Amino acid sequence: MTRTEQLKRQKGAEERSSGRWLALCVLVLAVLLVAVDATVLGLATPSLSEDLKPSGTQLLWIGDIYSFVIAGLLVSMGSLGDRIGRKKLLLIGATAFGAVSVLNACATSPEMMIAARALLGVAGATLMPSTLALIRNIFHDPRERSLAIGIWGATASAGAAVGPVVGGALLQHFYWGSVFLINLPVMAVLVVVGIKLLPESKNPVAGPWDLLSVALSLVGVIGVVYAVKEVATHGLTWEVATAAVLGAGALYTFVRRQFTLSAPLLDMRLFKHRGFSGAVLADLLTVFGLSGLVFFLSQFLQLVQGRDPLEAGLAELPAAIGAVVTGLVAGRYARRYSVRVVVSGGLAAIGLALGALTLIHKESAYPVLGAALLVVGLGAGFSFTVTADVILSSVPKEQAGSASAVSETAYELGAALGIALLGSIVTGVYQGFTAPASVPAAVADSAHESLGGAVEAGRMLDPGTAQTMVGAAQDAFVDGLRLASGVGAAVLLATAAAAWFLLRGQALQDGIEH
Repeated sequence: MTRTEQLKRQKGAEERSSGRWLALCVLVLAVLLVAVDATVLGLATPSLSEDLKPSGTQLLWIGDIYSFVIAGLLVSMGSLGDRIGRKKLLLIGATAFGAVSVLNACATSPEMMIAARALLGVAGATLMPSTLALIRNIFHDPRERSLAIGIWGATASAGAAVGPVVGGALLQHFYWGSVFLINLPVMAVLVVVGIKLLPESKNPVAGPWDLLSVALSLVGVIGVVYAVKEVATHGLTWEVATAAVLGAGALYTFVRRQFTLSAPLLDMRLFKHRGFSGAVLADLLTVFGLSGLVFFLSQFLQLVQGRDPLEAGLAELPAAIGAVVTGLVAGRYARRYSVRVVVSGGLAAIGLALGALTLIHKESAYPVLGAALLVVGLGAGFSFTVTADVILSSVPKEQAGSASAVSETAYELGAALGIALLGSIVTGVYQGFTAPASVPAAVADSAHESLGGAVEAGRMLDPGTAQTMVGAAQDAFVDGLRLASGVGAAVLLATAAAAWFLLRGQALQDGIEH
């Protein structure tokens, strides 16, 4: 080989390398889009509650319908990306996400808000599996891929940090709908730059997209999660039992059907890999333990401790900062010590931090809460980054979309169940507070719907009565939050123990793929 040919080959390798990292920059914009949207909703909940006046149940639906729909469609969308092209699906989804964000911002009733959040879930389901699958196909060196996944996860955490701060600043000056409109410039950059920089990839032998399987997975996930949520909130009824049976039946039929198809929507053989199954289970239970707490934390900071939205957003920063720091180094530590040490250690740290939150009260000093949130972030950065790496490394590149979708489904399903069950614990304890006898029945009923409703109802009462009622409501809310934190802590510590056994012998790849 001549000197000129060597220089040309070296230049081409450098261009491909820089192209990989530029493509990653585009992919993390999509992650940022979804992460910012998820966190600003919690921050906007108090002002949204005052404007749209949702009931307690409607407020939970606004919080978790996005996760229900996205969980039901992720497997289908990951499989669709494998078939039609992950770049194409990502760009379509980003455009739809931006458009539906406008609909969310313009909602004028709880029902419209719930519907808009559901549509946002449809669009969001196209984004996350596509980003991870493209990373799997762009980065062939396992160490580079670990770093890329770490950056991907760190960006999600950065979005969780940027969302409350930017959202808080917007809520200081504009109405709550403005928090959804910040998606538009990010979406515009993603689409324009992504068209040029992202490489297309798909499974050349994926076969047709089975629409019956799509319907079965959607009906199954939504039916089961809805039933769990309703049982936790209102107890078992014939309607709930019907939804549970319908959902379970649809999921059973879905699994059976995948074994009979020559081109299944989801290859069930993936779950025979112990590392893959252990990582998926760890993700689901971790998010379950965290999500209920995160959903109600902004309400605690604003409606109990009296912080303004921007201050509340800044108060939540330590969790995101911790996750960014550990996410970037998680792959390195997993190779040095072992996958199960890093994942189990991260999960145990989160569990202990949630346990510490069982001691909070209305007047808790911020350093206590901030320290607990920092430990939660550090643990989450370690565990989520390494489990994502394990999941992607366990499957062939051609099935990256389906594997990514399973990972994201576990995440979203855990979020939906966590908000439903842990949120129902908070709501159930909260609704047990006693309003002063002098408060009119209609006002007391409104106060019992949600803490935001109690604060709003207090404005219709004389100052002394209002202070007594709102104080009792705040005490009940904190009692519920402590109990939910305790349940979350128990779940996380049990998950840490399970991960120690399920991830035994699991290691991240070192050799370069060809």
